[in-house]
Amino acid sequence: MVVALDLQDFLLRARVLKLYRQALRISRRAPGDSKDELRLMIRQEMENNRVCKDKQRIRFLISDGLEKLKQLDETLDMQGR
Repeated sequence: MVVALDLQDFLLRARVLKLYRQALRISRRAPGDSKDELRLMIRQEMENNRVCKDKQRIRFLISDGLEKLKQLDETLDMQGR
């Protein structure tokens, strides 16, 4: 079954996918022993919120995810990765 998305849904979906790709790219820089665990956590977080239909909640989750990614990126930078 194909569901037609309105423009707002389409743009939110694109932002979610972009966040997911960014998270996976940053996870490549993690130390080898924690890389798989980090990817699993990223995947689990996305799966847990997959059924969310509330656009305001989705926007909040995106901004929260971006903030967490920024912190992770800074942490990995400090470690020299």
